Amino acid sequence: MAQTEASSGAMPSGVSQQASQRGPVPRPEQPRTIRRRVGAFVALTKPRIIELLLITTVPTMILAADGWPGTWLMIATVIGGTLAAGSANAFNMWWDRDIDAVMNRTKNRPLVTGEVSPVQAVVFASLLAVASVLWLGLVVNWFAAWLALAANVMYSIGYTMLLKRHTSQNIVWGGAAGCMPVLIGWAAVTGRLDWAPVLLFGIIFFWTPPHYWPLSMKFKKDYAAAGVPMLPVVANNTTVAKQIIVYAAAMVACTLGLVPVAGLGWFYAAVAVIAGAWFLTVCIRLYRRAASGVRKIEAMSVFHGSITYLTIVFVAVAIDPFLPF
Repeated sequence: MAQTEASSGAMPSGVSQQASQRGPVPRPEQPRTIRRRVGAFVALTKPRIIELLLITTVPTMILAADGWPGTWLMIATVIGGTLAAGSANAFNMWWDRDIDAVMNRTKNRPLVTGEVSPVQAVVFASLLAVASVLWLGLVVNWFAAWLALAANVMYSIGYTMLLKRHTSQNIVWGGAAGCMPVLIGWAAVTGRLDWAPVLLFGIIFFWTPPHYWPLSMKFKKDYAAAGVPMLPVVANNTTVAKQIIVYAAAMVACTLGLVPVAGLGWFYAAVAVIAGAWFLTVCIRLYRRAASGVRKIEAMSVFHGSITYLTIVFVAVAIDPFLPF
């Protein structure tokens, strides 16, 4: 079905009428240089999101190896993970091109502007998917390769096609795909999974709603216009902020559970406690502002804070194994 839609140029179902009637935004004719073309295809992979995923992969590999896992293994795994994530993101842009045209935040994406055609996008995404599996399988190990394929399917089909437009819990369960890099990184080093990567998975799983819901709060009107039932669209700010605190608390609990399970030391434990207390404070501040009825609740402070928090925690994961005590 996906291939048929790509070939015919038909828009996916389940979106607002305004979204489905919207095609590529006409732009003045400009010379299509190689640099522009390459830049358009790179944009399909959502590089900024990939950077965030790799922040979690490298420290996980260091923890799995209890030290440096080897430069080539690290590079090979990062390349494979980048290809897999880029494929999933390109599939996401291909499928969501109709609602991207409606939303101000995404209206300049390559498929909306016509820089890349739907057929080109789905072929590009498919090639990246095949390349990621073959690369990881042949260069790293096949367990890591199949985990990467599973992550791609979870995001491209599970989240993008099945969950995003049909449930307010879309980002909760669909966000599990974004947790897979830690499993891939661990499997790349050890060839298996243990309880430590499961907890790392849990950290990112519970981190995703406090990360993404504040962004959805800011762009609530965009999502509503596109017919996407993000939680901030169907629930009031107080309810969303309360849920953010619940997920943030579960996330912090997972970071602390990692100390005994992974054998991490005092440095990581101290960072996890301090960073967790700080981020929970940021989330509670958001709830208080929402509950007080303040018009400007500054949700993006939680969004940006979540990125800082995750980076700090995983940097601590990477540093701790090298400390002598």
